[in-house]
Amino acid sequence: MLLVCGIVFVETGLLVGFFLPGDSMLFTAGLLVATGALDISLPLFAILIFIAAFAGDQAGYLIGRKAGPAIFKREDSRFFKREYVEKANEFFERFGGRAVLLARFVPIVRTFVPVIAGVAHMKYRVFAMYNLVGALLWGVGVTMLGFWLGQYAWVGKNIDVIFVGIVLLSVIPIGLELLKARKSKPTES
Repeated sequence: MLLVCGIVFVETGLLVGFFLPGDSMLFTAGLLVATGALDISLPLFAILIFIAAFAGDQAGYLIGRKAGPAIFKREDSRFFKREYVEKANEFFERFGGRAVLLARFVPIVRTFVPVIAGVAHMKYRVFAMYNLVGALLWGVGVTMLGFWLGQYAWVGKNIDVIFVGIVLLSVIPIGLELLKARKSKPTES
């Protein structure tokens, strides 16, 4: 339970968490609570997930507010790409305050948008409001969806197969991005 909350916090608040599997993990955690494989009360778990998601974005906002332009000047490394910041910035520019809420449902972007909101000096009260709603809809909503589906006997009997399917679905976007990057690289002759 604490591991799940820690992953949610890191993925949504710290720039190093962009590769973590937030959506599939929350969905799977909900399934595991429903089937009894994870022994915790659903209301307590939902509250803890909400707190971790909200606090994560708050930390990201504060990082952006304090670190500011240094984040945009950072060089590409094995785990950090300027492209991620640029995509999140475009997302933020396009959707404004709603980006904080919508980014919750977009892997990688969800890690960088709170930081960009801080860099852009988005009004704190507005950010906090969108963050509150986003943490509720994403953190609690995805977990509850997993819990709801876990109520069906077929799901409980096939949890192993479902878990493997969720992991595979989580890896598909990463695989597609790698293929896209590989095809866009010029070949050396």
